[in-house]
Amino acid sequence: MKLYLKYFAIHLKSTMQYKASFFMTVTGSFLTSFTVFLGIFFMFQRFHSVAGFSYEEVLLCYGIMLMGFSVAQMFASGFKVFDSMIANGEFDRILCRPRNEIFQVLAFRIDFVRIGMLLQGIVMLWYALVKCPVDWTFPRALTVALMVIGSSVLFSALFLLDGSVAFFTLQGLEFMNVFTYGANEHGKYPLSIYGKGMLTFCTFVIPYALVQYYPLTYVLGRSDRAWYMLLPIIACLFVVPCWIVWRIGVHRYKSTGS
Repeated sequence: MKLYLKYFAIHLKSTMQYKASFFMTVTGSFLTSFTVFLGIFFMFQRFHSVAGFSYEEVLLCYGIMLMGFSVAQMFASGFKVFDSMIANGEFDRILCRPRNEIFQVLAFRIDFVRIGMLLQGIVMLWYALVKCPVDWTFPRALTVALMVIGSSVLFSALFLLDGSVAFFTLQGLEFMNVFTYGANEHGKYPLSIYGKGMLTFCTFVIPYALVQYYPLTYVLGRSDRAWYMLLPIIACLFVVPCWIVWRIGVHRYKSTGS
């Protein structure tokens, strides 16, 4: 952790060398994600609910997912450029260092620009927490916190899986964006609105529903199953198969010779 904090400080100092550019980019990121908020707002001006979920409940759902996604993008974005690290021989250098490869890729890039998106998620979540007619108890508040943490870990695992694909294809696959950026997009609404088939897929294949839909129903009082609050922790186990794919990729990796 001490070494990672040093990397963090180095990236932050590097970013702050161009303060005006950084703050303008963060502002642009905030405004871009804000357009999604406006889209939800104008839709609920026309329709007062979506599959029984109110405007505030949808904002609560999307605020949590947006925060998790932005945190993952900030700290795990090194895997999004991992294909270039393989192509230019940078991964050879990583293998020669006495540190774990995943740690080095994580420390390679910290995307502070995503702070703008994170702030938007915080604003949406704060508004929803205030406006939602929820009887806030400690278990429900803890569930919201676990949902944010679980979604951050889940999206980070998906970025890891995305980077692992580069071992086999030598470049990233745009198809993987369906499970990262696409998931963040359709995660703005509770997953049940997309039908039973989609909910099943997001429960047992890529467990978005474990960090979004099921604990959300507990928070909103739509379910009395208190154990739903533990599902985001279970969703974090998705890291294991992603890590296995990564290890298989490292095992079959052949040096570029550069």
